[in-house]
Amino acid sequence: MKLDILVFGAHPDDAELGAGGTIAKEISRGKKVGIIDLTRGELGTRGSAEIRDKEATRAGQILGVTVRENMEFSDGFFVNDKAHQLEIIKMVRKYRPNIVLCNAIDDRHIDHAKGSRLVSDACFLSGLVKIDTKMDGDEEWQNAWRPKVVYHYIQWKNIEPDFAVDVSGFIEKKTDSILAYSSQFFDPDSDEPETPISSKNFIDSVNYRARDLGRLIGVEHAEGFTAERHLAVDNLDDLI
Repeated sequence: MKLDILVFGAHPDDAELGAGGTIAKEISRGKKVGIIDLTRGELGTRGSAEIRDKEATRAGQILGVTVRENMEFSDGFFVNDKAHQLEIIKMVRKYRPNIVLCNAIDDRHIDHAKGSRLVSDACFLSGLVKIDTKMDGDEEWQNAWRPKVVYHYIQWKNIEPDFAVDVSGFIEKKTDSILAYSSQFFDPDSDEPETPISSKNFIDSVNYRARDLGRLIGVEHAEGFTAERHLAVDNLDDLI
């Protein structure tokens, strides 16, 4: 199955928080989008891995993704080494996306920057023909594949974006996909311990960050991304 866009997140809910509006918009445009979570978020203070599995499935359904998989790497302890890179390479070659979205290049949670670098490195290595990979149970070796671009969404820290995507009209679907993780986010009736992301202010911040970035580019809502290389346009009209 070939996907147009493959979105990686260190934890279930990363993709929704960082790029949920963009994912929903691209799917509305007919693009095939998949999400791959690196871990099950088993170290999360609230809920459990089993609960988050179900929440991730529901969030993916809300956004309308074609596929969602979990690598089951160790939450908090996965590293950017050959073994983990090879597993990511298998996914990139399996789905052959033109565009990859992944974690913020720097963030409060250490897994975000680690996941960002791991996916970025694996995307490059995936294009090298002398690296042999095949999926478990398959007899045929995979063909090399390198995405055209890798972009990094923005998470906790206010990183300056290289570009912004107009997601006006899709912020409600993004919010719904985030709130599918009911064990993690604001719930006045919850007896779970408070965390930095469980407050009402955090959920509100998702909206006001999108509104503020939208203000800066002259639209209602926007999501920001950083790029690994210079952005190219065919002509100046593409920048309007």
